[in-house]
Amino acid sequence: MPDDLLTFPWAERAGKEVHDEDFLFSQLLFLGTVEHINEIDALIIKNLENWDFNRLKLVDKAILRLGTYSLLFQQDTDPRIVINEAVSIARTYGTDDSFKFVNAVLDSIKRECLDCSYEKDKN
Repeated sequence: MPDDLLTFPWAERAGKEVHDEDFLFSQLLFLGTVEHINEIDALIIKNLENWDFNRLKLVDKAILRLGTYSLLFQQDTDPRIVINEAVSIARTYGTDDSFKFVNAVLDSIKRECLDCSYEKDKN
């Protein structure tokens, strides 16, 4: 994997102060998603209703992939937070209705895979 995929030169150019934890978290999300991409895509496809995965907008697909990774593998984070963050990103970078679509798909994935595990861990 090219090293430039794991660096964020835009942060330096923007002159923003970014902490190491931010970079580490971004890299964790990216690498984890890539490592589990087949499992993630299969789960997204299973939870699409009347949509063809290959015709999804790239931004929506990326948001769904990162959100699904977080739901599956970052179980210390409340799934509602994961979905809310994904919806927020979709509102900013997606089309007008992307946030509704992302919310519906991730909520379906959450219900299928996670409700029991997260609730059990909380108690």
